[in-house]
Amino acid sequence: MRSAPPSPAAVPGRAVAVRVPATSANLGPGFDTLGLALSLYDELVVEALGEGELRVEVTGPGADQVPRDASNLVVRAIAYAFEAVGRRMPGIALSTRIVIPHGRGLGSSGAAVVAGLLAARGLLAGDVEFGPSLLLRLATELEGHPDNVAPALFGGLTIAWMDENGPQYKKLLVHRGVSPVVFVPESTMPTRISRELTPLQVTREDAVFNVSRSALLIAALTQSPELLLAATDDKLHQNYRAQAMPDTDALVRRLRQEGFAAVLSGAGPSVLVLADGPGRRLEAARLAASVTNTPWEAQMLAVDFKGGTVREYTEAARQPASHAT
Repeated sequence: MRSAPPSPAAVPGRAVAVRVPATSANLGPGFDTLGLALSLYDELVVEALGEGELRVEVTGPGADQVPRDASNLVVRAIAYAFEAVGRRMPGIALSTRIVIPHGRGLGSSGAAVVAGLLAARGLLAGDVEFGPSLLLRLATELEGHPDNVAPALFGGLTIAWMDENGPQYKKLLVHRGVSPVVFVPESTMPTRISRELTPLQVTREDAVFNVSRSALLIAALTQSPELLLAATDDKLHQNYRAQAMPDTDALVRRLRQEGFAAVLSGAGPSVLVLADGPGRRLEAARLAASVTNTPWEAQMLAVDFKGGTVREYTEAARQPASHAT
C-alpha cells in the first residue's frame, strides 16, 4: 500500500522575518552543556514561492562564502522542518543579512539552523504547531549537539543535556551585573578541527575539577558575578585546543592573569570575557589590544534574553503579530 503524499506546502506569497542571536558555548568548564545567547543577530526574510523555485540573497561579512543553492544551511533546515511535520517543501526566497561572524566560535551554524526552523514555524503558523521540544529536537538533529542551538532558540543561559527522550534544556536568567565582551580575530577555526583536538578520555581529577567549576559557574552567572574568574576555569578542552590557536591562548591566559573571566568562545578562536561590570569590559579591551599581534575586534554585548523570534513580514507593515519562541 502506498503511503499518503505529504500535505500541501505553505501558501505562496506568505513571508516571515526571523532574528536569531549569536551564542557562546561551553563558557569554560561547561563543555557541550552550557551556552549563552548574546546580543548579536542574524536577520532573515523568508517567503514561500511556488514549488521548485529557489532564490537566495546573502549580504554581510563572509557572504561570498555562503551557498546560494539548496545546500544553504538555512534552506536545508527549512526543508528538514517541513519533512518532519509531513508538509511539502514550498519554493523559497531567502534574504539573509549576516552579522554573526562565521567560524569564530559564536554559533553561526547553530544560528542558521535555528533560523531555518523558525522560518518553517512561521510559514506553517496556523497549520502546524512547533513547540519548544520539537524545535530543540530538530535543531539538535541538524547541528549534532544542543549547547549552541538551545540558547539561540530560547535566549539567556541554557543548560542542555540528552536523555532517553532526546535533547532537554533549562533556561536561567543571568545576573544583571554580568557584562560580556567578545574579542573576535580575523582568523577562523572550523569546529570539526577544534573538536578533534579534545581527548576522548580524561583523568578522574580533571573530571571532578570541571564538575565543581560548572556547578560554581551557574551560581556565578545567576547570583554571584564576583566568582566568575574561579568558576570559568577548565581542564577538559581549552588546554588541548590551545596548540591550534596560540594567539587565542595567549590572550586568554593574560586576561585571566589580570583577573578577567576569559574563556574560549565555543570552539574558538574568539575569546569571551564575562566581566562583572561595564567598566571592567573597557579595561579588558585595552589589555587585549596590547597582548598579541593579532588584531582583536572588541564586541561589547549584552545577554540576549528572548532567543530567536519569527514574525509575519510585509513590505508595507513590518510590525504585525509575533510568533516568538
